[in-house]
Amino acid sequence: PAPFQQPQPRASASIGPTPPSLSRSLFSPLLTALFPLSAQLSSPLPSNDDPEGERLPLALRPADDSAWPEHPAPESPPEGPRHPVCTCPHEPLQWPAHRRSFTIDDFEIGRPLGKGKFGNVYLAREKKSHFIVALKVLFKSQIEKEGVEHQLRREIEIQAHLQHPNILRLYNYFYDRRRIYLILEYAPRGELYKELQKSHTFDEQRTATIMEELADALMYCHGKKVIHRDIKPENLLLGLQGELKIADFGWSVHAPSLRRKTMCGTLDYLPPEMIEGRMHNEKVDLWCIGVLCYELLVGNPPFESASHNETYRRIVKVDLKFPPSVPTGAQDLISKLLKHNPSERLPLSQVSAHPWVRAHSRRMLPPSAVQAIP
Repeated sequence: PAPFQQPQPRASASIGPTPPSLSRSLFSPLLTALFPLSAQLSSPLPSNDDPEGERLPLALRPADDSAWPEHPAPESPPEGPRHPVCTCPHEPLQWPAHRRSFTIDDFEIGRPLGKGKFGNVYLAREKKSHFIVALKVLFKSQIEKEGVEHQLRREIEIQAHLQHPNILRLYNYFYDRRRIYLILEYAPRGELYKELQKSHTFDEQRTATIMEELADALMYCHGKKVIHRDIKPENLLLGLQGELKIADFGWSVHAPSLRRKTMCGTLDYLPPEMIEGRMHNEKVDLWCIGVLCYELLVGNPPFESASHNETYRRIVKVDLKFPPSVPTGAQDLISKLLKHNPSERLPLSQVSAHPWVRAHSRRMLPPSAVQAIP
């Protein structure tokens, strides 16, 4: 297949201290072992190592910390060509949830799905079950170099506990001396951002469907005290039937107090309270989906400007202008979400029940069709 070409990312903002990871998560002790504060990597991995994933280690420590070998086997490149991975099984397959530990030997590695600053994502298949997944391979040296260990911990701690049809599943993870591997749900249709780039805008039906899916998924998250904080087209994936999958929980927080002061996310999607340095809560996600709804219908975010300062100014003033192409019902929904005062923003339950959403949404899954979490 043709090599993956990553679209130019939009500018992101990251100001202030990184919130602490979950202290009571069952993942915390294991993840602390990934990044010991005083230890240095015995053999740092150069950032250009495995640029296209031509070599993956075969001998890895299992994810189950009770079964770690005292002296892990040396790493070696796989022999022979990669196995082709069929993404259309003839019968439904299930993830082997009973298994607690994995190594790279358990997977057939397919084509690259994407490249990022910290590693690559590959199509893969678990050998015994033939279950298709996306294997996210992260370089530990790059993560430590950029100081984003806490962000990765949050992504694993939070996403592993969320089970909703419109949230990308994190099934498990494992790691070795150089890399961390996240076993993720495979979203066959890729990024929403790429489809938006191709078509420039979406019609009312598709936009309203996305809004209903987002509202239901975020209600689920907020019910578990999880704020995503970085909803944007680049972080939304599409399943086989085009259903929405929220991904990238690296900026999300699991906060019982639901109040944080850290500034994060993409510039065009930042709400006024974060730009002004005020405390914020789960209502930042309401602002983000309002911006998203506008971008899907118009083709660009509502406050996009030539400079960052001008973008900030327009956001704080809520300088919202609609082109004639935006339907009246959509204008009403967006205007009720993009309120300077967070408490005045339309609640998620009313987003799903909004007349424009109800008239145009063609959501395939029933609301809150979630699996019970033990």
